[in-house]
Amino acid sequence: MSTNASPLLVQLPTDQELVLKVIPMPGDCNANGDIFGGWVMAQVDLAGSVLPARYTQGRMATVAVNEFVFKQPVRVGDILSFFSKVSRIGRTSITVKVEVYAERFRSQGQYIKVTEASLTYVAIDDKGQPREIPVRAI
Repeated sequence: MSTNASPLLVQLPTDQELVLKVIPMPGDCNANGDIFGGWVMAQVDLAGSVLPARYTQGRMATVAVNEFVFKQPVRVGDILSFFSKVSRIGRTSITVKVEVYAERFRSQGQYIKVTEASLTYVAIDDKGQPREIPVRAI
């Protein structure tokens, strides 16, 4: 085993679906030169909505961020891969787990987990009220 391997390097998940890939740019940086946490949160919300949309078959809204953990900083030029998995389906809501992995610009093919989150989305009608998730979708 090589002693040069970083203990942070991980394998990409095989039990989750790749739902988004994005590269943050200099305009997404904070004063320290890292990517804004809020920018990462917005991307996680987009990625998290992909799988629930298959079930809700219509409008939905983010109703809760149950957990959000920043594990490592995200840098300009990182290739971010967002993986998602449905963890719970209720009568009107769906909870998903999102994991974000970065390939550093200079070490592509090597991944580190930078963020993980759990979000809940609720199916809504045209008036913004909760509605049941169609049975045929489940």
